[in-house]
Amino acid sequence: MSTKPQELNKVIADLRQIIVGKVAMPTDQIEQITLFLFLKQLSRKHDNLVRIGSKELIFTGAWERYHFDVLMRHSGEELVKECREAVESLYKNPHIDATVRKVFERSYLKILEPKVLSSFLQYLNDKFSDGLDLGDFYESLLPILGTQNELGQFRTPRHIIDFIVRVVDPNIGEKIADPACGTAGFLIAAFNYLKEKYTDEKGRLKLNPEQTKKLYNETIFGWDMEPLMVKFSLANLYLHGLKVPNVSENDTLLNENLWQHTFDIVVANPPFITPKGGARRHSRFAITSNKTEVLFCEYMVHHLNFNGRMGIIIPDGIISDASKGHQAIRRLFLDNGLWCVVTLPAGVFQPYSGGRTNIIFLDKTLKPENILFYKIANHGFSLNTNPVPIERNDLPEAMNVIKKHRNDLQAGKQPSCDEDHCYTISKQKILENRSLGLTGVEYRNNGKISHQKWPVIELGEVLDYEQPTKYIVANTDYSDDYKTPVLTAGKTFILGYTNEKEGIFKDELPVIIFDDFTTAIKLVDFPFKVKSSAMKILHAKKEKADIKFLFYMMKQIDFSAGTHKRYWISQYSKIKIPFPPLKYQKKIINEVEKMNILGAEFSEEEFIPVEIPGKAVKPKFENQKCYGIRIKVTDRNEFKSVEFGVKLLSIISKIHSNEFQMKKYLDQLFGKKYLREMIIKNSSYEIITSQWVNELNQFKQLRNKYLQY
Repeated sequence: MSTKPQELNKVIADLRQIIVGKVAMPTDQIEQITLFLFLKQLSRKHDNLVRIGSKELIFTGAWERYHFDVLMRHSGEELVKECREAVESLYKNPHIDATVRKVFERSYLKILEPKVLSSFLQYLNDKFSDGLDLGDFYESLLPILGTQNELGQFRTPRHIIDFIVRVVDPNIGEKIADPACGTAGFLIAAFNYLKEKYTDEKGRLKLNPEQTKKLYNETIFGWDMEPLMVKFSLANLYLHGLKVPNVSENDTLLNENLWQHTFDIVVANPPFITPKGGARRHSRFAITSNKTEVLFCEYMVHHLNFNGRMGIIIPDGIISDASKGHQAIRRLFLDNGLWCVVTLPAGVFQPYSGGRTNIIFLDKTLKPENILFYKIANHGFSLNTNPVPIERNDLPEAMNVIKKHRNDLQAGKQPSCDEDHCYTISKQKILENRSLGLTGVEYRNNGKISHQKWPVIELGEVLDYEQPTKYIVANTDYSDDYKTPVLTAGKTFILGYTNEKEGIFKDELPVIIFDDFTTAIKLVDFPFKVKSSAMKILHAKKEKADIKFLFYMMKQIDFSAGTHKRYWISQYSKIKIPFPPLKYQKKIINEVEKMNILGAEFSEEEFIPVEIPGKAVKPKFENQKCYGIRIKVTDRNEFKSVEFGVKLLSIISKIHSNEFQMKKYLDQLFGKKYLREMIIKNSSYEIITSQWVNELNQFKQLRNKYLQY
């Protein structure tokens, strides 16, 4: 049987469909599949031993009746009886491996309808593959597991696991641990990586007997608090060739005996979700916190050897939350070899969770003066509730950049970079920040807005805030017949209309309304009321700033509001932006709002790119919220597309001078650098188009050939 994901998922779906009427719980379904897969595999192994004349057989004597083929000969209640005895007693068979005995321990037959059981066994017999990855079973079941959010058991995509393992780069002889191993995805990836790393061109392991023994017996360690996850881990590792995995049932936060062990490498995606009332823990933890993610991070750092390495997935709260516990964890990272922070796009864990996550890399042997920050925009799969493969994938390039950075650090260099998606921040600069935040963008003028000529100021220096309490609507019985809109800063914007006459905001317009929890913003130039106190009303200090300019600047800010808390006072107001004199602010606004292009109308719009067959194939920011300008051509004869394009490039270059990098595209497109150089010099579009005749004609020909209106 093929183990391609789509084919494997079909087999899983078919097996579950056979037994779903009699075994309702998905976890029970996968357990029954696991048990009979092992029974089938043991029977195949027994047959091979018979063929070579071995005397060390598995199903011999009293155990002969539990061979898979023997069970298949039964029918009716006799089949149920024999299968029940096989499942419930095989852990006692002295002829099977200790790991397999653990898989069968505390197991019970739950398919008790004879016809259903017979159909199930027959299908399994037809489709069985001994290369099966039981992690795929768990992945296929997670979307329907009712307890998935409570447990925080979100299976990590395999390509993300492989990325982490390859960056960490395990070596033979090193002990590798996952203290929340789930179905053992990280452990299997590490085991496979080591086998691949030490295999020659002919497929032979380049290990001596002692090294081979270490790989198979003294390398992989893991535990989980869920007995069923431990069973799945053991089965998964066993089926991948690790016959004696060091995996056990343990609670990392409660079992004090685990505190004495240390490891060379920790790779993990620990639970993010804290149970109601806080996580329980033993007394050895030093950080005062009851947050699950904080405690797991502390455990993992403290249990690295003196030269240990770590690659773990963490939620946004770990890098940005202002609580003392989260700050203490960030300090612990910085004190123990933090060298790289990778931000993953929101949606990597779809369909289980849409939250943003990050990868933290530690290496205690490194002494970095700068921390590398890398932002992944695309990971090879769509970012929706039904992820499918896409062409765009930043992981290969990220792998090369990050590994080169690490290699330079190991060589005693202090590498640095300054790109939109990849940059370094001084470790000292982070340590001087009271919150020790690890978002990266907060240290580089937010990473999105900068200008080499203008001074840089904090938003709070030019924006005053007003609490919306006196403007909150008293009655939410809205009607389109009423006049005063009730606003939110989110996508809905106008929640409805009220007839209330008091508490209407109508002075000092326009203003920015700011959602204090999500940081969404809207520019409002009409009287309004609000729904709740979750927002702030922002006023520009008119002698210094134009509210529209500040609004356009804030629309460019890349800020992660991953934790449910208020942001304006604590963080957002401290974000720095380039700040030109007032007259230049108004000039930029005029250029944006009054492009004076004949034959077209312009309007600001929020949108989410989607694929349109035949028109928009695999858009770059598919299924992500974007902001842009809608261009409606009202007169095709009047509209001058080339002049419009040049002017738009000029405007963008003024607002985003540092990040505006056209060399890769425009120079290649036209074979010359004149257009780019004139735009960078802020030449007017009239001058550019008058001096750029040949290139302009080339562009027109290109447009006529490829573009449609």
